[in-house]
Amino acid sequence: MLKRLAIIGFGSTLIGVGINGFILPFHLINGGFFGISLLLNYIWGLKAGVMFILLNIPVYLFAYKADPLYFINGLMGAIVSGMMIEILLPLNGTIQLPIICSVIIGAIIIGIGVGVMLRSHISPGGMDLLALLIAKWSKVNVGVIIFATDTVIIITGLLLLQDARFFYSLIIVAIVGLLATIITSFRNGITPTT
Repeated sequence: MLKRLAIIGFGSTLIGVGINGFILPFHLINGGFFGISLLLNYIWGLKAGVMFILLNIPVYLFAYKADPLYFINGLMGAIVSGMMIEILLPLNGTIQLPIICSVIIGAIIIGIGVGVMLRSHISPGGMDLLALLIAKWSKVNVGVIIFATDTVIIITGLLLLQDARFFYSLIIVAIVGLLATIITSFRNGITPTT
């Protein structure tokens, strides 16, 4: 249990740092419910961390019926990740880098955080939890599933906001998906237990 909590804390902190320090300053998005939460923040000024937790509710209700253990691990991961996004919000604007450097560094940090959590069967968010469940049932690597769903979210954001900077978001999705695929491929991680 302590190992799982340490993994959640480490992964969630990396996600919070990557989003607030490198992605938010340029009003970019990454994939999954993080990306949808950021879109809602940019369009209506809603708190990204709070929206992230709220968006996860329907997925976690589904996961509870499908696999209660993934539900528990995912719920902890989503709540801590959402809290870290809010807690680390002061990082927004403190790191001054060109957009391409910010995109690459931010995506690497987020990708490591997501990959470490997924390797241990812990989801940092609803889309990732769905990807874990689909990977379990289909034997497709979870990183590949995340990349596909995240690409759809980025393209939707691009169409909605019609902002060319969202092409940088495709780079974020590609790096996060690649790192999640690599990290989850090394070994199966810890077996989920209650």
